[in-house]
Amino acid sequence: MNNEKRKILMIDDDEDLSFIISEMLSSYGYAVTCATTGEEAFALLSKEMFHLLLLDINLPDETGFELCTELRKVSTVPVIFASARTGEDDRVTGFDIGGDDYLPKPYSMKELLSRVNALMRRTYGFSEEERKVRFGTVEVNLTARTVTRNGTEVSLSLREFDLLSYLCEHPNTAVTKETLLSAVWGAFTTVEPSTLTVHIRWLREKLEENPASPCFIKTVFKVGYMLEVGE
Repeated sequence: MNNEKRKILMIDDDEDLSFIISEMLSSYGYAVTCATTGEEAFALLSKEMFHLLLLDINLPDETGFELCTELRKVSTVPVIFASARTGEDDRVTGFDIGGDDYLPKPYSMKELLSRVNALMRRTYGFSEEERKVRFGTVEVNLTARTVTRNGTEVSLSLREFDLLSYLCEHPNTAVTKETLLSAVWGAFTTVEPSTLTVHIRWLREKLEENPASPCFIKTVFKVGYMLEVGE
């Protein structure tokens, strides 16, 4: 698997450790961003897409368990807990709330890298037959969860990518607003349709040549939206 552009968000209030881990993972081709609090992590996640989270449990403003629980309401991004809390109850809790791996501190750089690589492979695979959708100058890699326009990577939030991904999975098909809200925000969401409208506008601003007159992300009158893709 090519690690290039695989983005990792490390959430740990130990800035010295974060720097060391960031330098090590960067040397193996990963792009690492660091956050010291849950609030900072969610601010980054709302603006940018990451392929994996490396998450401590003891954070200044909330626990890593709380952050992961909230994250799982909106995303399936892989999470590795890395914590000095090594008791069985903590490990079981980590997995029960949606963690994918649990690495006890202190850990070796070699073991961390091995676990990161393994989880990346399990999640995104290393098949040459990646699932890609192209429209205009935009390429959406559904396997790697990356988007490029004119060959330049486009940064999407978790919601934006999940919304675009659903449209890509159903090309040239009118998808109702209710279906999109259920698929992206959850079956029992109380999110207003206006939130969907705003996210569609953001996608158009990032992907369309003329967002006011979109060529690809079309509005279907009295129905919802459709991604128009050429044969």
